[in-house]
Amino acid sequence: MTHPLTLDIPAGVPWIDFTREFDAPVDVVFNAHRDPELVRQWLGPRGYEMDVDRWDFVSGGGYRYVHRNPDGMEFGFHGTFHTVRENELAIQTFEFEGAPDEVAIEFMRFVDLGDGRCRLEGRSVGPTVEGRDAMVESGMEKGMSEGYERLDELVAQPVTASSQG
Repeated sequence: MTHPLTLDIPAGVPWIDFTREFDAPVDVVFNAHRDPELVRQWLGPRGYEMDVDRWDFVSGGGYRYVHRNPDGMEFGFHGTFHTVRENELAIQTFEFEGAPDEVAIEFMRFVDLGDGRCRLEGRSVGPTVEGRDAMVESGMEKGMSEGYERLDELVAQPVTASSQG
């Protein structure tokens, strides 16, 4: 079953809160965020290709990836993983290379709901309301929703659980 993405985008503040439930255990969803080969399969909108230049999902690690849309346009993103706690928490920076200096800090909590289910709770905080609003207007909600639908499909596959490590 696919669960909806819930976004809270309060007016006048530079953050976005989001929640999304998954019918998969927390360790499987966490691993799908940790393993760069799995991340490549779900992160971003449908129809986009993703190249991962770097993905070091540990405290103090970093990442860079590029999405390519069907028209061949490229969109680069990079950041640092500040804190990563197994099956619990990831805190990272996030910067779209097309909007330099609009660096967000993102908090993601992986919550075990029992019965093989979990919830991802997040907050993305940027430096300005204008930058946050531009991110929202860029189609962020569609990209997040489609990415999490793709993650649903990925974590439903038995190989995801066995690829932990």
